[in-house]
Amino acid sequence: MVNSSHEPVETREDQAVTLTNVRSKHGLTNAIVHVFLHSNLSLVLIVLSVALGLAALFLTPREEDPQIVVPLADVFVQFPGHSAEEVEQLVTAPLEKVLYHIDGVEYVYSMSRRDQAIVTVRYYVGQDRERSLVKISKRIDENMDTIPAGVTGWVVKPVEIDDVPILNLTLTSDTADDHALRRVAEELVNRLAAVKNISRAYVIGGRKRQVSVYLDPDRLEAYDISPLEIEYALKASNVTISAGRFTRNDTVFDVEAGEAFADSEELNDLVVAVKNGRPVSLKDVARVVDGPEEVTNYTRHVWGSAAGFENEWGTVGWVVGGESETTNVQPGREGCAVTIAIAKKKGTNAVWVARDVIRKAEELTREVVPDDMDLVITRNFGQSADEKVNELVESLVVAIIIVIALMTLGLGWRESLVVAVA
Repeated sequence: MVNSSHEPVETREDQAVTLTNVRSKHGLTNAIVHVFLHSNLSLVLIVLSVALGLAALFLTPREEDPQIVVPLADVFVQFPGHSAEEVEQLVTAPLEKVLYHIDGVEYVYSMSRRDQAIVTVRYYVGQDRERSLVKISKRIDENMDTIPAGVTGWVVKPVEIDDVPILNLTLTSDTADDHALRRVAEELVNRLAAVKNISRAYVIGGRKRQVSVYLDPDRLEAYDISPLEIEYALKASNVTISAGRFTRNDTVFDVEAGEAFADSEELNDLVVAVKNGRPVSLKDVARVVDGPEEVTNYTRHVWGSAAGFENEWGTVGWVVGGESETTNVQPGREGCAVTIAIAKKKGTNAVWVARDVIRKAEELTREVVPDDMDLVITRNFGQSADEKVNELVESLVVAIIIVIALMTLGLGWRESLVVAVA
């Protein structure tokens, strides 16, 4: 005789009864544990947790500076015709006292220069940004009676952490002057502004283009013309005024009167007066120079001992679009320089924005930058932010491995595996 035994098959009704019995005997906690042990829900949750963690690691914006709410604002006050000392005594010092007594203000900084004062107001961390700006404007309006008569206006400009440039590209040369460098840099800025997620792009250093008029005192005296007549003629001629509009064939045409000067030649031929029935041109009494403005500061760049192309792509010191046979890059070599500063939009990834700007700059160097100029990276917060995040992840992985190893020695591999998965 053959004896055979068959284990009873547990039906859904039996599982429900068992779950009810477990709940009644051991409570809700044991019932939940029973469900996770006898179903695939645990595996699904583990996979989902890992997926969410990886998504957070790779998709969370990496930034050098954290998004901490610290309301900042600059107050620009125009006080023309006064020296820096007068601006400080009449405008800056009284304004500092007024703004410092605003609720929530932590620090007040100031800078006085000729014809202008700049006062920076910094609030405590966590203050509401919009309300903080309103408080500044309201406090200034309440003290209108104390403002000196010579003040022509003021502007309250908010400052955010994202206004700090994440990427600096320095254009340098030992043969070209700062004016030529700035003109090339301005062209680069105009094209780099098209890169996605850029909030600001501007040039630091270098002399701007300026048309200067140098009057000849002897000729002015000979023609009996005063400098004020020259000034009036220049202001009256270099203006464009709207003269109305008309409609024809369902098209609106705007009419303008006057024309601004297009080049220095038009300025030379400007009639500034009529003497003895003869027109007097500007070139008869003055010299017109179309070139850089006067020097107010100097910006220099010196190649360090590690200059060249040993630097990795996109790192500080790397020459954008450079090739190994370039001879401009030599340690200790010095030249004029201007810097292109790039700031990103709020909430965007500094690593991605810096990478996109550098790639675009590589393309533009072949089209815009002359051979005697080099474009070098002098700041890259995207690179440093990426390095810090990677260091954090590496430290986290090492810590997890150490914890698992210690738990394996003390509790066994099964328990340590549970902790590792968690």
